[in-house]
Amino acid sequence: MEHQYPFVPYRPERYDPEEMIKRGSEFYAMVDRRRSVRFFSDEPVPYECVELAVRAANTAPSGAHQQPWKFVAIGDPETKRRVREAAEDEERQNYEGGRLPPEWREALAPLETTSDKRYLEVVPWLVVCFAEKYRVRPDGRRVKHYYVNESVGIACGLFITALHAMGLSTLTHTPNPMAFLTEICERPANERPYILFPIGYAAEDAEVPDLNRKPLDEALVNYSAKLGLS
Repeated sequence: MEHQYPFVPYRPERYDPEEMIKRGSEFYAMVDRRRSVRFFSDEPVPYECVELAVRAANTAPSGAHQQPWKFVAIGDPETKRRVREAAEDEERQNYEGGRLPPEWREALAPLETTSDKRYLEVVPWLVVCFAEKYRVRPDGRRVKHYYVNESVGIACGLFITALHAMGLSTLTHTPNPMAFLTEICERPANERPYILFPIGYAAEDAEVPDLNRKPLDEALVNYSAKLGLS
C-alpha cells in the first residue's frame, strides 16, 4: 500500500431543520445569480482571489484522494494574446470551417456564440485547469489516476462557485481541440487541458441570454415518494 492515512475525528456543524433550510435557501439564491459571461472589464483582480478559488477547488472529493487536477494562472498580456490567437484559430475551424456538426451548431445558435474570443485578452486572468491522467513517481513509474473526469469536474464546479461568491465572473471555455494550451502552458504529457477559465469582473454593459433554468420537477425525482414511502 502506497499511503496509509491516519483517521481523525470528524464532527461537522449540525443545524436544526429551520436553519438548514435558511442556509440552503441563501446559498441557492447566491448561486442562482451566477451566469456565464463573455463581456469582461479589464479592471485588475488580485491574484489572491485566484489562489482562494483554487483553494476551494482543492477541497473537492476525488477518486482515491488522488486530486488529479492542476490549475495554471496566466496574467501577462503576451501569453494571453497567444492563447486568444490559438483559441480563435481552432474556433474559426469550428464555426466557419464547418467542423461543428449541424446538431451542435443548432444547439449553440440561441446563445449567439462565435469564433471571436477577444475577452481572452481583456480579462486580467486566464486560468487553465488540466486533468492529470496519471502521476509519475520519482523513480519514473506511472501511477494511474481513477475517476479523473468526475474528480476534476467537481473541482471546477467549486472553483466557479468560489469566483462567483467573490463577485467575479467566468466562462467554461472549451475550445476544441485544446492541445495548444498544453504547449503554451508548458505542461507535461500526463496532463490534458480540461477547461479554460477567463476570470474578471463583468463589463458594465455586459449582457447574457435571458434563459430559464430547468425547473425542479424536471431536475429532481423523489423516488421514495413514488413508492408512497415519504
